[in-house]
Amino acid sequence: MGFWHNAHALVTGAGSGIGAATALALAQAGVRVSVAGRRMDRLAHTAARLGKRAGATVAMDVTDETAVANGVARIEAEAGPIDILVNNAGKASSAPFERTDSEMWADMLASNLSSVFFVTRAVLPGMARRGRGRVVNVASSAGLTGYAYVSAYVAAKHGVVGLTRSLALEYARSGVTVNAVCPGYTDTPLVGEAAANIAAKTGRSEAEARAMLAKVNPMQRLVTPEEVADTVLWLASAGASAINGQSVAVAGGEVFTG
Repeated sequence: MGFWHNAHALVTGAGSGIGAATALALAQAGVRVSVAGRRMDRLAHTAARLGKRAGATVAMDVTDETAVANGVARIEAEAGPIDILVNNAGKASSAPFERTDSEMWADMLASNLSSVFFVTRAVLPGMARRGRGRVVNVASSAGLTGYAYVSAYVAAKHGVVGLTRSLALEYARSGVTVNAVCPGYTDTPLVGEAAANIAAKTGRSEAEARAMLAKVNPMQRLVTPEEVADTVLWLASAGASAINGQSVAVAGGEVFTG
């Protein structure tokens, strides 16, 4: 799986889960990797695992446009132009629609959709000027189908898929591709929080709640962060140069695209 010489990637939300797995996979493939997120302790742990492939480590609130602009400028000053952007940062909250208030709605859109817009806008024009780049947005199977009790999250992830398709067309002649990966329920801290929430509301154990989430996958298991990272790695590689505007489901057959 080939990459540009001296390629530099930025992974947001890289402190744990899919982000950390993706940062490590890119580094193992020979890519210099910068990491960003809210918590420096977690980011530092990820950066330490990258060894000599570590780029910059920056605390950055991806929902804050000014913080993103300043953070990307610092990353590029320390580690060079960004060739690969992995928009992984995000969060999930659940509630019945009638109890989904404007605060939750705004939070889900800011954390999962506006964040992708802000970081991509800070990075993508430079890629286009240089004539090379990869943007991979970590969306969700929720961006391809619907789930009850997470309407705001589902709406935001559908927005990520739509933004991916639009940018893929707009930049198709620039040497930059824009794609998304859409994981199903994945064994990450986010799913751990979901299981804890289900357990608290239903009286089931967290193990039973995790098993319930795993049953959504026809393979009857949770996806691993490494499986998602491998898909990101492929989309970021030179061999995926003709893959553009796609939303690749990593969900064991739960949803189909085409």
